[in-house]
Amino acid sequence: MTLSFIRRLPTPSNIVAQHRLSLTAEERTRSRHHFETENGQGLYLRLARGTVLQHGDVLESETGDLVLIEAKPEPVMTVTAKTPLDLLKAAYHLGNRHVPLEVTETHLRLSPDPILKVMLEQLGLMVQEEVIPFKPEAGAYGHGDRNHHNNHQHLNQV
Repeated sequence: MTLSFIRRLPTPSNIVAQHRLSLTAEERTRSRHHFETENGQGLYLRLARGTVLQHGDVLESETGDLVLIEAKPEPVMTVTAKTPLDLLKAAYHLGNRHVPLEVTETHLRLSPDPILKVMLEQLGLMVQEEVIPFKPEAGAYGHGDRNHHNNHQHLNQV
């Protein structure tokens, strides 16, 4: 039996989901798609178009079942720099190319791309290829990861 998941729940700290679904960053952008859990349970997402799922999101099915969304390990490039300014410049150049990007204080992470790797290395950055969960930023207008500050509130204060 395939379960149909229709809504994202506010993420309470004590939620117990019956299912876990591990998805890549690209798969977390699919709001209408059939997936299968590791144990073979069929899940169909019927979410509002444009929904981007984040690691830790909980979805509810029409029958009340819950599924926990997890970021699946996938190939990525992790970029580090000698100085914070060098990392900031790399984020600027990657942003100009509209590359999905995970941003932290110590590194940037993006999908593998040999051309971007050469560019980053020419800028003096270190690039390491890994297979780990990838959690790119949702974007300026995305509703994104609820672990970050409320961006709408900050925009209104500018």
